[in-house]
Amino acid sequence: MVGGTLLQIFRSILFGWLMSLGSKKMRFLAAKSNQKDLEFIVKLVVDRKIKPIIDRRYSLDKTADALRYLGEGHARGKVVINVELK
Repeated sequence: MVGGTLLQIFRSILFGWLMSLGSKKMRFLAAKSNQKDLEFIVKLVVDRKIKPIIDRRYSLDKTADALRYLGEGHARGKVVINVELK
């Protein structure tokens, strides 16, 4: 799990060990990003070693709807706001 609401992060810190009982393991890590780290993450994505999970996409004018959806706590992946440049 990467990111999430404050409640989701708090739950993963407290109950991560419980969520790690099966084949999937959950760990807690806090990090301050830097250029080298970001380049490494991009390489992992390009090499398909990690895959971002996108739950929904919203246009910029629907940002309020996206925030409402996130606030409901049902997102199973990242919620993306698409910004069109003209």
